[in-house]
Amino acid sequence: MLKTLSFALMHFCIAFTVAWLLTGDILIGGTLALVEPAINSVAYFFHEKLWSRRRASKVLGGMVRA
Repeated sequence: MLKTLSFALMHFCIAFTVAWLLTGDILIGGTLALVEPAINSVAYFFHEKLWSRRRASKVLGGMVRA
């Protein structure tokens, strides 16, 4: 859990710094640093579901062929 929290903090800091440097606006930097990881977390959830489904279909396909 500590590793996950440290990664989240690092991600926030990088997102904030990049957005702030690109826009010159601390508010935009902070907003992007909060919104972008949240959207990525939701996208990651669906990405994992798709890969799990793919793995399951390969396993089932291999069982049918055997």
